[in-house]
Amino acid sequence: MPRVRKIRVSPFVQDRPSKGQVLRRRIRRAFAPLAAGLVLMGLVVGAAGIVHVFGQGESFRERMGHATAALGLRVHDIVVEGRQKTPEALLRAAIGVATGDPILSYSVADARARIETIRWVQNAVVSRRLPDTILVSLTERRPFAVWQHDGKFVLIDRDGQLVTDSDVGTFSGELPLVVGDGAPAAAAALIDALAAQPDIQSRVQAAVRVGERRWNLRLTNGMDVLLPEGAEAQALARLAEMQTAHDLLDRPLQALDLRLPDRLVFRPQPTHGADPQPAPARKPT
Repeated sequence: MPRVRKIRVSPFVQDRPSKGQVLRRRIRRAFAPLAAGLVLMGLVVGAAGIVHVFGQGESFRERMGHATAALGLRVHDIVVEGRQKTPEALLRAAIGVATGDPILSYSVADARARIETIRWVQNAVVSRRLPDTILVSLTERRPFAVWQHDGKFVLIDRDGQLVTDSDVGTFSGELPLVVGDGAPAAAAALIDALAAQPDIQSRVQAAVRVGERRWNLRLTNGMDVLLPEGAEAQALARLAEMQTAHDLLDRPLQALDLRLPDRLVFRPQPTHGADPQPAPARKPT
């Protein structure tokens, strides 16, 4: 009979781990980050307690910020997105943080409130990007028209909010001019109605608010077009039809009254020797 050889098993070869062992290993791996986080939290709380002893009078956020700053949680970068016209110096002062400051003691809510007081800013979002970055995202107001009031010119947005009273001349050639009390709040509806009638829009030098109720259009040829209250779009559409058929806006008229829906009232240019009419409103230069 052939001799049977014995097979030796190496002491380094182990059996496959049991399901229980595999489960325990997975649990340990899953909870390892949590354990590390708890240790870090313990260090933070301990440091905060020490700071509390020596920092009486500070808020909890300030004490926590000083405590975590010792662990490296300090502002290193300040990133601003969306800034085009907002003055940099005003924005920097409103953000109110410097590199090296404790990042957790910085109030993003207070910073947002300060930033939104800047007229160019419509809204702002301020957030932390731990461990070391403050992110500021701006939505700026878009100038929609130039408002002439009490001899001054300012930029307003579509909602009628004041944007700025400086550098207005930069926008005067591309934005419509509105004049008078109440003009900013009512400008959007009129400008939208004019945009639907480009031939008339191209002739308008200024829109003058009358009695905070209705509009007069001062044209580049000196003619005034009197619009009805609350029916500007309909009146402009009617005027566009008459201009196409009769070239009304090219005639020597001082005024064209569209306030009555069933009739049109003309006022001819004054004859020589009559009292001169006031000069049309001018855009800023």
